This record gives sequence, structure tokens and C-alpha cells, in this order.
Amino acid sequence: MPFVNEVRLNARHWIAAVGILVIVTTLTPVLWKKLERFDPGTDYRIPYALSKDYWLYERRLGFLAPTNVVVIGDSVVWGEYVLPGGTLSHFLGEQSGQPGKFVNAGVNGLFPLALEGLVRYYATSLRDQKIILHCNVLWMSSPKADLQTSKEERFNHADLVPQFAPRIPCYKADLNHRLTAVVERNVSFIEWATHLQIADFGQKSIPNWTLEEDGSDPPHYPNALKDPFAQINFTIPSEPVPDPERGPDSPRHKPWSNTGEGTARFEWVELDRSLQWAAFQRLVKLLQSRGNDVLVVVGPFNEHIMETENRAGFRRLRDGIVGWLDANHVPRVVPATLPSAFYADASHPLTEGYRALAKQLIDDPAFRGWLDGKQSAHRE
Repeated sequence: MPFVNEVRLNARHWIAAVGILVIVTTLTPVLWKKLERFDPGTDYRIPYALSKDYWLYERRLGFLAPTNVVVIGDSVVWGEYVLPGGTLSHFLGEQSGQPGKFVNAGVNGLFPLALEGLVRYYATSLRDQKIILHCNVLWMSSPKADLQTSKEERFNHADLVPQFAPRIPCYKADLNHRLTAVVERNVSFIEWATHLQIADFGQKSIPNWTLEEDGSDPPHYPNALKDPFAQINFTIPSEPVPDPERGPDSPRHKPWSNTGEGTARFEWVELDRSLQWAAFQRLVKLLQSRGNDVLVVVGPFNEHIMETENRAGFRRLRDGIVGWLDANHVPRVVPATLPSAFYADASHPLTEGYRALAKQLIDDPAFRGWLDGKQSAHRE
């Protein structure tokens, strides 16, 4: 008989193979958490380069104490132009005399439709906490920002948005991509594999990392002969120190009025037709359904950057947001607009802007009442 290199499994063999597979895929993410060093510490935020590492975000929330106040939002909460020690959560801790109490749970590049997905699938442990949820009206400043245009648009964190319903007109991903995103949300092993790619292989799969070119002509492949296992050091990358992109010493950390861009016009969308606002409403209810005590901070948006005729539409939009929060008994604070020099752009404060915003909140009796559990925060 000719030699045939094949193995035929009977029913018992298949059961054993499936059992081994289940054990490996279940235990690997659990054991990895014990092997990989991770100490968030005070003022920790998910590094910019790891913004799509949702498995790490989920793990970070596992370090919360019941006394922590979790600050959730997009890059305004994360701190696009500032260092970790220059964010809203840092100054809230500093000015309340409780460093480390306020946790920066923002992620760079988020928006309500993606933030809803992040909380729904990767923040299931977030229960019975006090939560400050930031509402950034920038995402309702135009049909494009609201993701309701029919032309295809590429945007950050596309895997977090609803893949099938509600429909997002500008999201044109094929069925394979959508199904992959849905599966990854629900399979811890795949989440862990993505974490490994982002943290240790430059956000690439191992085959793509192996075949990465160095940009020369003719191309060279510096990783082709490297041992992939040598890339794994069981250490999570941290933010660069110093950071050339952020902080008072970076060229980006300057008032918006110094950029020479001038004022801007916004095409404010109607709240009842806004995809981002609908997602924000669902997010509030989702957090509350898990027993969290949610307070919403609306803005403060940079009104100085607006054309004069734009401001009426903005205030109508803001008042509609406040009206819904009040009607649904959601504690909220609407801080006053900061001085013009404290903004880097339409919605991101600079370091002194975050300091001033934190002071507004800490000095607000309604906010302090909510923080102490004595009253709701309904204050403008």
C-alpha cells in the first residue's frame, strides 16, 4: 500500500480535539493577564498607539475600586493635546484633594456611536460606579460628523459601531468585515489575539509583521528572519516620555487663535435625526441599567471659534440635550465656556483649560452634592 500522510479522527478523537481547543482558547487570555505586567497607576490612560486595544481597556477597568469616579468620553476626556497629568481627571483629583479617585476612561478617537459599543461589549464590569460621562456636541456639528452622509467615509473605531442596526449610511464595510467585528466582540481569545498584535507587533498580524518592508528600494524585510516570539516581552507599551505631540512643550499645545485658521461654521444637525445623539441616549440608559450613577457634563464647547450666526443653532442644540437629560432625571452640569486662549480647537482644552474646567466642577455645589451622594446635579 502506498504511504498516505493522513490521520482520520473518530468521534472520541474529535471530542478530545474540541476539548483541547476550548481549554486553550479559554485559559490563554486568563493566564496572559497573570504573565503580562500591567500597573495602571494614578493618571493612567490607554496610550494613543493602543487606542484600538479594547481588550486592554477591558482589563484596565478591572483595576477600579468602588470609590473611584470613572470619567468616560472621547479625546476630550482622554486629553488630545495634554500629558496624562494635564487631563480633566487629573485636575479633578488634585482639586478635590483625592489624587487617583477620578479615573481617565477616555479613548482617543471615540464618538458616541463607537463609545456605545465600547461600553456595551468591553466595559461589562463597569457596575455600581459613579460615572462622569462627557457629551461632546462636536459630533453633531455636521451631517458628516454625525455619520449620516451617503458617501462612504472612513472613521476611527469602525469595529465598535453597530454593524447592522441601526444603519449608518456612510459605513460601507462588506459583510465579512461586519461579521468579523461582531465575532471579535464576543470571543475573548480573538480580543486577546488583537491585543497581542497591537501591543507587540506594531498593530499588525504576525505574517504581516514578518513581511513588513523598510521603505528602501529595492525593499528589504528586516523582520523576515526574526523570531516572532522574541517580540513578546509581557510588558504593555507606555506613552512616550517626553511626548513630542502633547503637553506644554509640544508645538501642538497652543491656543486655537494662534493657528491662523480663523472662525468656523457648523451645520448643526437636528437632535431627533442625529445618529450620534441617539447613541448617546442609549449609552446613558445602558450605564444606568448596570446600576451606575451617571452624571453628564455637556461641553464646554469653544463658542469663540463659531461664526456669530452659528451660535443660536448651537445653543438650541445644547438646550435640547439638557432638556432630555432633565426629562429623564439624569444629573448634568453645563460648564461655562472657557476663555478663548484655553482651547486648542473647537472642543479640546489645553492644560490650563482642563484645570479651569475641573475648578468649575469642584466649585459647583450641585456637582459636589452628586459626588457626595447627597443630591442630583442640575446646574448651569
